[in-house]
Amino acid sequence: MGLTRQYLRYAPAALFGVVGSARGNATFVGLRGEWGRCVAVPACEHVFVWDTRKGEKVLILKGLKQEVSCLCPSPDGLHLAVGYEDGSIRIFSLLNGEANITFNGHKAAVTALQYDHLGGRLVSGSKDTDVIVWDVINESGLYRLRGHKDAVTQVLFLKEKNLLVTSGKDTLVKWWHLDTQHCFKTLVGHRAEVWGMALISEEKRLITGSADSELRVWDITYIQEVKDPDEPESKKTKGSSLEAEENTEEDETLELDEHPEERIIKCSKVGSIMREGRDRVVSLATDRTGKILACHGTDAVLEVFTVLSGEEVQKKLEKKMKKAKKKNKQNSEEDPEQSVELSLQEEIQRITNIKASSKIKSFDLILSPKGELKIVLLLQNNIIESYNLNLSAQVPQAVRASKITIGGHRSDVRTLAFSSDNIAILSASAESVKIWNRSTLQCIRTMDCEYALCSLFVPGDRQVIVGTKTGKLQLYDLASGSLMEALNAHDGAVWSIALSPDQHGFVTGGADKCVKFWEFEFVKDESSAQKRLSMKHVRVLQLDEDVLCVRYSPNQKLLAVSLLDCTVKIFYVDTLKFFLSLYGHKLPVLCMDISYDGTLIATGSADRNVKIWGLDFGDCHRSLFAHDDSVMYLQFVAKSHLFFTAGKDSKIKQWDADKFEHIQTLEGHHQEVWCLALSPNGDYVVSASHDKSLRLWGRTREPLVLEDEREMQREAEYEESVAKEEQPVVAGETQGETGLAGKKTIETIKAAERIMEAIELYREETAKLKEHKAICKAAGKEVPFAANPILRAYGNITPSAYVLEVFKKVKSSELEESLLVLPFSYVPDLLRLFNEYIHLGSDVELLCRALLFLLKIHFGQITSNHMLVTVIEDLKKTTISRVSEARDVLGFNMAGLQYLKREIEAKDEVTFFADATDRFEEKKRKRKKKEKMVLAVL
Repeated sequence: MGLTRQYLRYAPAALFGVVGSARGNATFVGLRGEWGRCVAVPACEHVFVWDTRKGEKVLILKGLKQEVSCLCPSPDGLHLAVGYEDGSIRIFSLLNGEANITFNGHKAAVTALQYDHLGGRLVSGSKDTDVIVWDVINESGLYRLRGHKDAVTQVLFLKEKNLLVTSGKDTLVKWWHLDTQHCFKTLVGHRAEVWGMALISEEKRLITGSADSELRVWDITYIQEVKDPDEPESKKTKGSSLEAEENTEEDETLELDEHPEERIIKCSKVGSIMREGRDRVVSLATDRTGKILACHGTDAVLEVFTVLSGEEVQKKLEKKMKKAKKKNKQNSEEDPEQSVELSLQEEIQRITNIKASSKIKSFDLILSPKGELKIVLLLQNNIIESYNLNLSAQVPQAVRASKITIGGHRSDVRTLAFSSDNIAILSASAESVKIWNRSTLQCIRTMDCEYALCSLFVPGDRQVIVGTKTGKLQLYDLASGSLMEALNAHDGAVWSIALSPDQHGFVTGGADKCVKFWEFEFVKDESSAQKRLSMKHVRVLQLDEDVLCVRYSPNQKLLAVSLLDCTVKIFYVDTLKFFLSLYGHKLPVLCMDISYDGTLIATGSADRNVKIWGLDFGDCHRSLFAHDDSVMYLQFVAKSHLFFTAGKDSKIKQWDADKFEHIQTLEGHHQEVWCLALSPNGDYVVSASHDKSLRLWGRTREPLVLEDEREMQREAEYEESVAKEEQPVVAGETQGETGLAGKKTIETIKAAERIMEAIELYREETAKLKEHKAICKAAGKEVPFAANPILRAYGNITPSAYVLEVFKKVKSSELEESLLVLPFSYVPDLLRLFNEYIHLGSDVELLCRALLFLLKIHFGQITSNHMLVTVIEDLKKTTISRVSEARDVLGFNMAGLQYLKREIEAKDEVTFFADATDRFEEKKRKRKKKEKMVLAVL
């Protein structure tokens, strides 16, 4: 058997160069109890928490593979819910940065997240048009709400009522009653997509932003209070009808039977506030108090409004009435009270407009107790800006407090280079050149430049040369960070630059159909008497087509030139005579490289292929289909025939040029990869992408076996196909407004398989135990019994206890979906085991949840099975008794806590445990007041 070649694996080492991704939203988070200082922003698949005052990264919440699409902090400030492009939601603890809970329910990117005011429930909206309500405490999904016909753009809980408002790109705003889980009202007053919503004036007004310059304002009237179960029926109807009469406008009467949705709320359009921007609303939000409203479009202006409170409205109305009375003193028959009303523009007043340095992608605002408004903006060009706004000033003006820019480029990085000592990394974009320290990932130099296309470190690593789109060569000194020299090298863009192997000069290729040869020289500096490095043009090679890429052979005898006519021409360096023409690509060759020994040349083209050629005769050894889009960059690893390619399909791949095999794919970038660079020792790869990120990959000591790699790829493909399969259907259930919150994933299938294996083991072991008892009885003595090694590993537990252990290990969020894919043949055994467990009183809550779900999905088969009648009867008695016991324990504990609360309050006169009891008392007071009013009317 021939020896298999061993390769070493390259693994992700770091992500840098990104301040904040424009895909998601920025939000203030409370770290160490301080709000308004730290801001969380998406950074590709991670979430970065920046300290805006210091401009430092204080926490990284590490994601998996998918890009972050949405963020929402919990009301207590201890957690952050993060939505991803694949539809998953993870909840991170801001204390330790770990993901505690994962929810899988959406099939597409999460577009909206919102906690309820207590933080116990989380609602998510997605591009798949579904809205899902999650129970954060129980770590499970409650239900899925269907109704929108396009992506959901915003979701809002109403604090006072158990209601939910959702908006979508289908032009609709829907109201959902979460007790009955149905949509009871749909607002259809928009002609285009509804991009944002906000609740103001103590949730009595709704503001919606659409594709025009109007912010539509809707009045919300709550017609019926939430019914109290202890309230008599007669009082309920009287109270609700009276309230309905009070809340209707002037002479308008409500036909409750004709409009059943009007029983809960009445939503009518009041008017519109005009924005200054003419384009669509990108985001619309209020601060946590609801006093400040802000919105922005696709431009760089944030418009800030203040919403007057009820007291302020009353004061303003009184002032207006006084003025009206003065005017109407002469005309006594007209009553001023009838005509005086506040306009919408007076209730919602514009404070100021904030002009950012670039297009705004998202914002967040927070009102400090001192009355200062803090605003953070995430901009399109990889910048975070924070502003302070003093609302008490006569003319409030926004003052920029900080700007986080140093951690990344403003535009896409188009060229990368490694220093000869493998320590420094050069990255250049349309506006700047940055030098990074590879080990610390800190930016150590930033220099302004023109649109950079190619670059290299000058031997000695003290200077760098950048080729630009305007045809200039710019020489920078790294010690001072200054531009030493700029030469007009080409009449068009400088597409490629290559250092000569003798390190005495370099060659450039441009869009002016020229290849120019340059040498380094020292010239006397005019400002100081010292000598400085300069570039001297020595030769030129004129060609018929634009030059896209140039490369020297390691012995400096040959020069390879890629042309726009899809060919690669090889010339002798000394005489510039033509040697070979490599033709075969269907589209231009964008990148190429020559191996260290000068025997092979690999070319990557826009036709998605990589061709490997021999440099002796120009024969094509192999053509490889490399990427799903254009191959943008190609480079050989030092002292080997392995090479890396980067493509517009967001992937980086490693290849073996001798065996023509694909070795490894480096996945991490979310958009097109423009360029990459390998360190001279081959230990590091750095890549730059359209997602604004730079990624560093390191060569590990871990050997890579190709067969294992192929097997892992097949497994990943299988897992992807499982996620795309049709979801299992519950028998007898129709596709209505509501559905199960979860979805089938590879994790739920594995959990179901583990339950099945545990039940199989339970069956085998119980059968063995019966046989063993029969043998002991026949032998008349005790015969040693060999227990299953798995049970021994768990400490010689019984088979039934092992099933319970496996069942408890299933994640709470995956329980229902795991039981849904479980075949019915395992359900009878599971029901018998549940009966046994509930008798013992262990994990009653979990078992009841699983039991009720199994009864729901297999109701027909269970009721028709005579063998299970006794089990179900037994379960009925035991579950009722055990649940009532659990409730008694809970009630006892609650009474104990209330007693302790009273004791502590009596001692220290401090109020503890501020909870739902206050709200219940408030409701009782309201009910009594209402009853008195009804009696008064009667």
